[in-house]
Amino acid sequence: MTEPLFNFPDPFEVLSRLPALVAGPSHATILTPDGEVVDYELADLKGIVRNQAFLICNHRVTTRRLGNVAFRAFDVLELFAFIRPAEFCLPLPFGLEKVLDLTGSGNGQEADALVIMQSAQKLFSELISPDYIFAEGAVASAMSMAEAGWHWGPLILGGLAIEEKCDSYHLWNHLPEWQEAAPPPPPGIEPVSEDESLARLHDLLGPNAEERQSQKDYAALTAQAFVPPENADEPSLILAEAGTGIGKTLGYIAPASLWAEKNDGTVWLSTYTKNLQRQLDQEMNKLYPDANIKNARVVIRKGRENYLCLLNLQELSQGAAQPQGRILLGLVTRWARFSRDGDMIGGDFPSWLSENFGPNRLARLTDRRGECVYSACTHYRKCFIERVQRKAKTADLVIANHALVMVRSATRKGEADLPTRYVFDEGHHLFDAADSAFSAHITGQEGLELRRWIRGAEETRRRGKGLKGRVEDLIYEDDDARAILEQVITAARCLPADGWHGRIKENSAFGPAEKFLGLVRDQLFARSGDNDRYHSLETPASHLGDDLLDAADILHRALEDLAQPLKKLAVKLIKKLDDEAAELDSNIRARLDSVSRTLTRRAATISDGWMPMLMSLKGEQNDAFVDWFELDRFQGRENDCGMYRHWRDPSLPFAETVLKAAHGVVITSATLRDRSDDDNPDLEWHAAEVRTGAAHMIMPPRRQSLKSPFNYAEQSRIFIVNDLNRRDLDQLSAAYRELMKASGGGALGIFTAISRLRAVHGRLAEHMEQNHIPLYAQHVDPINVATLVDIFREVENSCLLGTDAVRDGVDVPGSSLRLCVFDKVPWPRPTILHKARREIFGQQTYDDLITRLRLKQAYGRLIRRRTDKGVFVMLDGATPTRLLNAFPEDVMVERIGLAEAIRKTREFLAES
Repeated sequence: MTEPLFNFPDPFEVLSRLPALVAGPSHATILTPDGEVVDYELADLKGIVRNQAFLICNHRVTTRRLGNVAFRAFDVLELFAFIRPAEFCLPLPFGLEKVLDLTGSGNGQEADALVIMQSAQKLFSELISPDYIFAEGAVASAMSMAEAGWHWGPLILGGLAIEEKCDSYHLWNHLPEWQEAAPPPPPGIEPVSEDESLARLHDLLGPNAEERQSQKDYAALTAQAFVPPENADEPSLILAEAGTGIGKTLGYIAPASLWAEKNDGTVWLSTYTKNLQRQLDQEMNKLYPDANIKNARVVIRKGRENYLCLLNLQELSQGAAQPQGRILLGLVTRWARFSRDGDMIGGDFPSWLSENFGPNRLARLTDRRGECVYSACTHYRKCFIERVQRKAKTADLVIANHALVMVRSATRKGEADLPTRYVFDEGHHLFDAADSAFSAHITGQEGLELRRWIRGAEETRRRGKGLKGRVEDLIYEDDDARAILEQVITAARCLPADGWHGRIKENSAFGPAEKFLGLVRDQLFARSGDNDRYHSLETPASHLGDDLLDAADILHRALEDLAQPLKKLAVKLIKKLDDEAAELDSNIRARLDSVSRTLTRRAATISDGWMPMLMSLKGEQNDAFVDWFELDRFQGRENDCGMYRHWRDPSLPFAETVLKAAHGVVITSATLRDRSDDDNPDLEWHAAEVRTGAAHMIMPPRRQSLKSPFNYAEQSRIFIVNDLNRRDLDQLSAAYRELMKASGGGALGIFTAISRLRAVHGRLAEHMEQNHIPLYAQHVDPINVATLVDIFREVENSCLLGTDAVRDGVDVPGSSLRLCVFDKVPWPRPTILHKARREIFGQQTYDDLITRLRLKQAYGRLIRRRTDKGVFVMLDGATPTRLLNAFPEDVMVERIGLAEAIRKTREFLAES
């Protein structure tokens, strides 16, 4: 009898000997397999766990709380990601309990430890079941990961009774290919009537749904965006402010889906946050209950940097040497085989892997530098990005984001396949999205990225094809084109290279760009002094010395020498498309088209963006823009340095690029208008029109505000605490602590500064643990914001501390959010850019507008249902009365002391 090559352990026997460990903010619990429970102070536990084996949940969180002490961690989250790939789970014992349908055993660390044990048992039971549906590739992946030292690997192989080594698993051989289709014809021009929109809404809601007149009014209003245009550059533009609870999502899905069906066209539904993209996708289940039909008609579309690149995965898998990297690649491979669309950011990818294994490792798996070789890639026909892009061309509804819409409109202006119908949800963020999309930055990081894109890897430890590797085979018969390519590669030496930041700090800059950046950095320190070594520095890009002006002139000439051959190379590829039209196959045509577009876009970044910026330093300034120098820092560490240019009014390029090219547009939000003291409807809408680009259109938009159906006076309270020294961190922390205890959890704490958030969290963590109130914090917990919000929504009576990203991204109906506490008035930061915008938008009026909209957005998080109750507390006694119009008219704002605010919060939320 032949002896087996391997003798892997029985997983259930090993699990019967493994204790479970749960670490909290100040103490930890160990549960032994025989049921003994031992509690420890964290400081006492470190010596006990060192080099021992434990079952845990969330390796990154656990090791951070233990002070990064080394021990053998069997992370049940990693086991879950392997055995149930592409399935969502909160990275907590609670998440495992819920998704695995375990029997709850109460709260606390002892209960969490039991859940960890039960989870491991159940997952292995699923793995060895004959009905296990994720078996493909499991053995090969587990074998590779076991060889890399993954603790679960031998147990998985033992559970599957593997005795011999198997062949490697190549994911790309098992993915389906996408099929090319003919370009779709232009959509029709059939309108959607109000009655048709209402009928579709009725179908979406079902016969037993509560009838909401405001929702019907909203569906009828948004239908007006789906009529044929009468004049060029004049879309049917609707500004629709829909108060919370109206049901605006289904209200605009109704006419949008109907127009797409009637006209064989596509409507793009755009959001600002990836959270809302996910929520919109879930709402589509009501429109398309059949998953297969939904998959054909609805597509989530993001930038290509969000998706797994199969070629990157293959190359990294072949070269991975570090054990952690090989383990991560195994888990990514398992996920990718069963993923819906390969989306690694906000899709079905387990986001906590980024925190556990490091975001840089994951970033290398996506195409963040535009290095795609398109049809020259061996995985082109199975590429997630190409599949999604093709599906979007024939889908009824594309769920996108504002940034992608703006970039596509700017880079593909005038092309026939651009959508003509849009719905912009979270419309109050269009100004900020346009500000980012239409800006230009000459910085070290931006220049380095372009250099890498052109020259590829210049250090042996780095990878990257470079432009030559991507286009050389397309021009191998064209001597002129090859010569132009060499000109581009040579000219790119003017850009910052790896290590640029260290060189400019040491006054040893190399090349025109680095010398310019070094002088910019010197200028920043000369003007600001070196008193602040923590925050970013900025200064106007004016009144400059001769050395800096000379360096800018030299860089300008060097960039011109780079831009010209880039443009010529793009023209060469376009000419090849034309000259060889009868001979080129579709793959080569698509590749030539894509590469020429990218070359043109890169050249435009230089010639239309960077070069005019440098010319403006001589005094040729354009009043449409704001220019400044900035040294970007995060927590005192220098990240980037350079020159920045933003539009004074970014809604102008948005209107010119996106709105005027469309036929119909809905811009909607719960917070479009600004209710000022003037009580003038036109003034209230003025802010909405200015910040959405509507003010730049020839014809005025149709506009309507639909009030929320909620009784805010009965359902909410607003307190401004007037006896607190908010600059005293001890007092501030005590206020948060007592307010959160008064509400029994369910509190969102919003901070205007990361340093204050961390300081308060450090003072709160142990108190909250003692009161059995789970506390989570952005910038503290190694968990991304979207997952923190998911945890806050699902974990009963938890509290969450965060900054503006949390304020804008929270959608937590029910009692999970019943208290919102601001540390201070969220005034806009007094930057150079903000100062320039104040001058054209009204000085203090502009400050107040931004601040009221922030307060309005935060308050709107509290009440999401008719049965919700919530308290809004501002800990800044200097809150001006003029800002209080941010809140509903019928809610009384009380200025009271902290003790009274705590008592009233407790009493109000205790009422049935």
